[in-house]
Amino acid sequence: MKVGAFVCDCGAPDAIDAEGVREGVGDDDVEVVASAGHLCGDGLEKAAAVVNEYDLDHVVATAPDAGCQRRIREMAEAQGLHPDATAFVDHREGSGWVHDTPAATEKTARTIDATVAGLREESPSRTVSKEAGDHVVVVGDAAAASALSGRADVTLIANGRDFGDPEHDLDEVDVERGRVREVSGSFGEFELALEARVTEDCIGCMKCVEQGPDEGVTSYPVDIAPDAPDGEYLECCPVDAIEPEGVERTLEADQVVYPGGPTKSRGGQLGYFSHFDGGVAAAVESQLGGITKPQHLDIEMDICASGDSGVEGCTRCTDACPHEAVSRPAVDEVAFDETACMNCGACTSACPTGAVELREPTNERLAREVESLLDIDEGGRVSQFFGGDAGIESPVVAFVCSEQAADALESYGRRAGRGEDAGYQPILPVRVNCTDTVGEAHVLHALAAGADGVAIVGCGDACLHSGPDPKAELVDRMNVATGDLELGARTAFFAPEGDDPAAFAGELDAFVEGLESSPVPTGEHEATGTGRPDSPREPFTTHDWALESVRRIIEETEPDRDVIRGLDTFGRMEVSDACNLTPTCSTLCPTDAIQRTNDGELQFNHADCVNCGVCESGCPEGAITIEPGLEPSRLPENRDGEEWEPVFEGEMLECVRCGTPFTSRGSMESVRDEVGDLVEGVAGDTEHSIFEYCDECRAQVVFQGANNGR
Repeated sequence: MKVGAFVCDCGAPDAIDAEGVREGVGDDDVEVVASAGHLCGDGLEKAAAVVNEYDLDHVVATAPDAGCQRRIREMAEAQGLHPDATAFVDHREGSGWVHDTPAATEKTARTIDATVAGLREESPSRTVSKEAGDHVVVVGDAAAASALSGRADVTLIANGRDFGDPEHDLDEVDVERGRVREVSGSFGEFELALEARVTEDCIGCMKCVEQGPDEGVTSYPVDIAPDAPDGEYLECCPVDAIEPEGVERTLEADQVVYPGGPTKSRGGQLGYFSHFDGGVAAAVESQLGGITKPQHLDIEMDICASGDSGVEGCTRCTDACPHEAVSRPAVDEVAFDETACMNCGACTSACPTGAVELREPTNERLAREVESLLDIDEGGRVSQFFGGDAGIESPVVAFVCSEQAADALESYGRRAGRGEDAGYQPILPVRVNCTDTVGEAHVLHALAAGADGVAIVGCGDACLHSGPDPKAELVDRMNVATGDLELGARTAFFAPEGDDPAAFAGELDAFVEGLESSPVPTGEHEATGTGRPDSPREPFTTHDWALESVRRIIEETEPDRDVIRGLDTFGRMEVSDACNLTPTCSTLCPTDAIQRTNDGELQFNHADCVNCGVCESGCPEGAITIEPGLEPSRLPENRDGEEWEPVFEGEMLECVRCGTPFTSRGSMESVRDEVGDLVEGVAGDTEHSIFEYCDECRAQVVFQGANNGR
């Protein structure tokens, strides 16, 4: 990859120092750094010449304005570059207008390096599709049904309302009686359970309407409220269509508009809308017939820790997903609806095994961007250019939500650009799809790479996915963990929202100014994303990546703690004397962190345990307890390289006929106590119990005669 970086002052020459940026950019793939006073205008011809002279295949330009970006992209395409080979850095709203010149200059140089590092890890795009019909069910809202009727096949469920004198045109709308009791299913396959007291045999004669109570019977569609009083009118129907006890039926739909209805998930579900406006109408119309969208997830169910053999294990992805895109069709299974995925990353940051990962940005891409932002040896820090301690003195990595949070920061930049006091600390931004993308591995890696702190910058109350303050639990856990790691509290959540940038700036100032310089040096850590060199899992799973980061931090801090608390993807196994050495736990364990030896020892690999709990749930004796947290003394580097530790010592029985170890003494005695009386004597004339033979020899003893078993 041959990259050219182009720095433009964008009409604000005092915002950053272009020469300082050129000095600060240090990524090896950047062939040239050029600057111009008006890159997207007079400078385009010179930029094109630079692209040709250096035979560039990627362009990174400082251009936050959409029009400037378009012109620069067109220039690059005219020189033969791919449309996706041009990337942009916000050096104005996000740097020059809200920071002083040294800090803005350094931040811009670092961000250019990080952008290049991210481009190296960019994933190719893929799509997923799901077919659907045009049937839209609207619940109780005639205006919404009328608005959609010219675009879709619309059914309006009355839900107790009377549309006998409609204010809206319902000529092309099927109006159905009944009240909605439940909505289930997904896009293209919704089912609505309806209950009514008038059946489909109704002929609309209105006799019950005429004779019934005014508030208890509707005329169009004809129906009787569940709480309507009893009376003779219930017997007046000429076709016996009144059912006082109520009847239920199911209505299918491709999409559902249910204004004021129950929210099926925290962040909304594809094809289900609990309000109606112009945006919803456009969304419904765009999804008629089906949907094709980018594929957001890479899924590998072979390493999923959801459970096995009817035993429930890890539930983190289903608990985390705010969009009903992850379900459990069985107690030990997980299913992903990729068309319903909204790309928030909640399931991926929660998954400890890497069974589900974001396609873009991948964890590795985020890691490389963070490392590049913090790599002061290869570019980024330009304090020497300005002299003294100018620039960014306290590097704080900020995971910034690409939705409302990013927009809010840009609006603060524009405020500062027109002279308002809207500046804030020069945090180092890493764009994420949503703050849900950020998990414990991301925070720990940033600290392992030398960040003084980690700011998670989200949308707060405006979040489209998880609602206000979605990372409170993560922040609390991480600060407990970093406290145990002798780093102190170094993680915080911020929501730049509303018209008060001073509040955001004040909270951020207090956080950054309260941080001490990290004892972990910057520029020295390049993550491999693995917990051990021979790990069977792909790199950058939550557990393995977090383990690698903790090890890096421990090298510098040497914490005197038995357990590092707050780390949810690490489990500590304890086994009681109730253990009978049945192979259930080792069979169920999705990461092979448990094994049983032939000499009756149960062994545990702490470095591989992801705290899914399936061994504890599945243990027939209830002998296993799993507690969260990392215990450094149980890691192989603190046990002379030994990965396995004994957690229970029992006794394995060897078959008295062939010598093969086949079960534990505890298991044999347990089975013998339960069914021994029923099988007494089946071994024939032998001095041994039938329970002392392995399965194969036991069959031979029973069917070939006792003499063969002596």
